[in-house]
Amino acid sequence: MLTCTIRSLRPRGSSTCLRRGVARSAARFTGTSTNSTSSRSEDSSSGKGARISGEIGRNLGRSYLYVPSTAERMLEKSLTTPSDVIIYDLEDSVPPSPANKNSARARLAHFLSSRAGSLLSPERIAMRLNSNATPFFAEDIIQAMRLPCVRTLVLPKVHSAQDLHHVSEEIYFAYRAHKFRSPDDPPVQLVASIESAKAMYNLGEIASWQSSWGAAAGGKLVALLFAAEDYCADTGIIRTTSRQELLYTRSHIVVTAKAFGLGAIDMVCVNYKDPEYLRDECADGRRLGFTGKQAIHPIQVDTIQSTFVPTSKEILRAAKILEQMKKAHLSNRGAAGLELEGGGIEMIDAPMIKQAENVVRTARAAGLPIPDVA
Repeated sequence: MLTCTIRSLRPRGSSTCLRRGVARSAARFTGTSTNSTSSRSEDSSSGKGARISGEIGRNLGRSYLYVPSTAERMLEKSLTTPSDVIIYDLEDSVPPSPANKNSARARLAHFLSSRAGSLLSPERIAMRLNSNATPFFAEDIIQAMRLPCVRTLVLPKVHSAQDLHHVSEEIYFAYRAHKFRSPDDPPVQLVASIESAKAMYNLGEIASWQSSWGAAAGGKLVALLFAAEDYCADTGIIRTTSRQELLYTRSHIVVTAKAFGLGAIDMVCVNYKDPEYLRDECADGRRLGFTGKQAIHPIQVDTIQSTFVPTSKEILRAAKILEQMKKAHLSNRGAAGLELEGGGIEMIDAPMIKQAENVVRTARAAGLPIPDVA
């Protein structure tokens, strides 16, 4: 990942090194080169620019579409959805009786094991299990571990790090005792669903959790997911269309996730037949820092995925910042001015480079054009 944590890493008296580093960072993103030393030439020839270009088409994790495992028709339809991630659901969308839970699990297992030639890539497949406090969990996780195409598990009702430890223990036994998978396979990715006051109280503990058996054998936490309806039911919070009552909770989840290098997945928009409200809620979530959003209907996917990427104005501004700062540092200056659309000049300096890099990186990964501002 290309970052520029300048203020935290800068030793006193290192302004020349700082300017060179920032110019080099800006050049990587704008596709130009700085005056080369041999090490810089090696950076260019070793493919750092190619590495960024190669991110085009990677899974951005913008939309997470739930697909009930209750009907074959819905499972088949999932193969044609453009959603970045499909969450095959064994929990809330399945009636709570043992017969329904067992048939849904068997149906999903047969579907995933018999569609080898037409399945989505494993990076796009997730399975939501029943809570580890239910009698269905043990069979759910054994079945999930039998399916190598399932690399991500969404874990409902994670109230503490102990819940993650319990799941990790089952993953470890699946590797060691049942031999369902090889530890050489990619680690099982875990998404913790935050649904209660207790989970919020323990959020730092949850986000910092690591498996006692290591990521390869016990799974790796990759994201926090906000389950707003469950959370409101637990806390007594009354939902409104303003979302103001959830501002603290959503912000806290984002900040905690970012503190530990995790993704942050925003709540479901339950009013799925109002596209304008969905777009507004998506934009709100992106402003708060969420990296993606849950969907409960295929018609929500395009809006979510088109919102959780930089706008053309944001991309243009980011490209200008990187170009201006590259020129500023080559001229031995630590800041530069950026002309604003409505008039005036905005002062830009080192912290804004990281923001601009993030915008350009995401845009390239989404296949969006980066304007030439040189």
